[in-house]
Amino acid sequence: MAKNDTSYKASDIQVLEGLEAVRRRPGMYVGGTDIKALHHLVYEVVDNAIDEALAGSCDEISISINKDESITVSDNGRGIPVDIHEGTGMSALEVVMTKLHAGGKFGGSGYKVSGGLHGVGVSAVNALSEWCEVEVKRDGKIHGLRFERGFPQGKIKVIGKTKGNETGTSVTFKYDKTIFVGDFSYKFSTLVHRFREMAFVTRGVKIHFVDKRNDNEMNFYFEGGIASFVRYMNRNRKSLHKVVSMEKTIDDISVEAAIQYTDAFTESIYAFANTINTIDGGTHLTGLRAALTRVINDYARKNKFLKEKDKNFTGDDTREGLTAIVSIKHPDPQFESQTKVKLMNPEVQTHAQKIIGEAFSTFLEENPSAGRAIISKCLTSARARSAARKARDLIIRKSALESLTLPGKLADCSERDPNKTELYIVEGDSAGGSAKQGRDRHFQAILPLRGKILNTERARLDKILGNKEVKALISALGTGIGESFSLDGLRYGRTIIMTDADVDGSHIRTLLLTFFFRYMQPLIDEGHLYIAQPPLYLITHKRKSEYVYTEDQRADYMRGIPKGEKVGLQRYKGLGEMNPTQLWDTTMDPEHRTLLLVTIEDASEADRTFDMLMGAAVPPRRRFIQTHAQDVRNLDV
Repeated sequence: MAKNDTSYKASDIQVLEGLEAVRRRPGMYVGGTDIKALHHLVYEVVDNAIDEALAGSCDEISISINKDESITVSDNGRGIPVDIHEGTGMSALEVVMTKLHAGGKFGGSGYKVSGGLHGVGVSAVNALSEWCEVEVKRDGKIHGLRFERGFPQGKIKVIGKTKGNETGTSVTFKYDKTIFVGDFSYKFSTLVHRFREMAFVTRGVKIHFVDKRNDNEMNFYFEGGIASFVRYMNRNRKSLHKVVSMEKTIDDISVEAAIQYTDAFTESIYAFANTINTIDGGTHLTGLRAALTRVINDYARKNKFLKEKDKNFTGDDTREGLTAIVSIKHPDPQFESQTKVKLMNPEVQTHAQKIIGEAFSTFLEENPSAGRAIISKCLTSARARSAARKARDLIIRKSALESLTLPGKLADCSERDPNKTELYIVEGDSAGGSAKQGRDRHFQAILPLRGKILNTERARLDKILGNKEVKALISALGTGIGESFSLDGLRYGRTIIMTDADVDGSHIRTLLLTFFFRYMQPLIDEGHLYIAQPPLYLITHKRKSEYVYTEDQRADYMRGIPKGEKVGLQRYKGLGEMNPTQLWDTTMDPEHRTLLLVTIEDASEADRTFDMLMGAAVPPRRRFIQTHAQDVRNLDV
C-alpha cells in the first residue's frame, strides 16, 4: 500500500468557532441540506416550545409559514431569560441563540424532561438562517434581538410592553438559501403530520398551525393523548377490543402506552421519546414488543389455547393487526444520532417491559372475550406464517448458484454490480416488449407484470406468496420477504415502477407501492424505489417534436404557438403506444429521463393512507374520492 506523504501538523488542525461548524457541516446537526433537513429546522424550534409544555409552563403553541417562506413559532411559556449570563457577559438569550449545547436543559433544574437534551436546537437553526428574530415576553416587557447568519445585530432591546402578566417566546427565521440550495418550499402536509403527533403525545397542549401562503389552517388538541392517537390510526379498521392504556413512572422515567388489535394483517407500532418520534425505535420499542409476546404466550398457555406440544407464538405472530404507541419521558435520554431517530437508554427497556406487561396482563384477565379474540388472531397468524415460510422457501434464492429460480419473464441485464443496475417493473406484455427492445441491456433489466398484482393490504403473507406476479417480483429482487428480508441480496440498485399514464396504470402503481410499503419497506427507506415519468403528450409543430410530461407543460407550450398554425397532439395513454426508441429517449435514458424517488416522510400517515385507499372499509375511501374529485386531472374514461 502506497504511503501518503501529505503534511499533517498541528497547523492542519482547524478549529471552527461558534456556529461556523454548523454552517460548514449542516449534515452533522440537521441531517443535511435537503427538503427533509429544511423541515427539521422547524421541528427543532417547535421542540423547544414542547419542552416548555413538558415542564408545565406552556399550553399553547402557534406556528406559521409566512408568505416569504419564513417560519414563526410562538409559545406562552416562561420566555427565554434575558438577563446577563455569568461567565460570558452576554444576555442569556444571546447565549442560547449562538452557543452550541447552551440552554436550560443541561443543569437539571430548568427542565425535568426535554426533547432537546441531545440536540443543538435553536442555535443550529439560527446558524443556518439568513436571518432570525426573537421576541421574549418577560417581566411585563417585550425584548427583541435580530441575528443574521448566526450573528447578533446589536444588543438585546426592550421593544414593547406585555399585556398583563404575559410570558413566552416567539422565534421567526428564514432559512439560508446559500446553504439550502434548490427550489425548496415548506410542505404544509408534512408539518401537519408532525404537529398532530406532537399534540397526541403532549396531552392538553393546543397547537395552532397556519400557512399564510394560501390560508390553510389546522388546530390540534387531544385530551386523550396517545389513546386518541391509536383510535385515530384505527378509525378505518375493525377493532377487536377497546384501546388498552397504561401510564406509570419508575425512577423519574415515565412510560405511557396504548394498544389495540384490529382485523388488519400488518402491525402499526410507533415509538416516542420526550415527544420525539424515534422512527428507528430503540429500547422503549423493544420493551413493548417483548412485553406483548411474553404476556400473550403466558395467557395462551394458562388458558389452554396452546397445548404442551405447541410452540410459543413468535413476536410476528403476536403483532399481526396490532396498533400500538409507546411514549416515554426521560430526564436524560440518549439517542443514537443528532437527528434522534433511535433511543439507546438500556434501563428504558426494563421499565417499559414491566409497566406494559403488568397492565396488558391485567387487561386480558379482566376481559376474557378480548383475550380470546387476540389469541384467535395469533393462532391464525401462526398457521399462515408457517404456510408462508414454506412458500417463501420455494421462491427465495439462497445463493448465486440458484439463479435458475429467476422468473422466466425477467429480461435480466449483463452487469452484476447491484450499484450499477436497474429493474423496471412494467405493466403488460406490449409495454414490456417495447421496454426490452429499447433498454440498455448492459445495466437495465425488465420485469413485465401481467394484469394487476394482488392487493396486499387485504391478504396475509401466505396468500401473497401464492400470487404468480408477486413471486416473480420477489425472485427478481433477491431480497426475500418478511422475516428473511435482507438488502444484502438486492440484485438491482434501482427498482423503477413504470406504468401507463391512465387510471389502470395508477391503480397498478398503488398496488405495487402498497406491497413495497408493507413487506419491503427498507427498500424505500434506503432510497432504492423510484417511479418513472413517461410523457403525456408528443406535440409536433413545424417539423419539430416535443415531449411534455404534465398538463401545465402542454398548456405552456401551446400558448407559445400562434393561433391558426397546425399542431399535432398525441396523447400517450399506454407505454405500449411508444416505439422502443421513443420509450428510451423519454423514460429510460439516464441522460434525459425524470425519476421520482419514493420516500416515506411520515410512516404513521402513510400507514393510515394505504389502509384507507386499499383496505376493506369502503366509506372512508368513498369520502376521500368525493373530497378530491375536483382535483382529478387526466381521468381516462
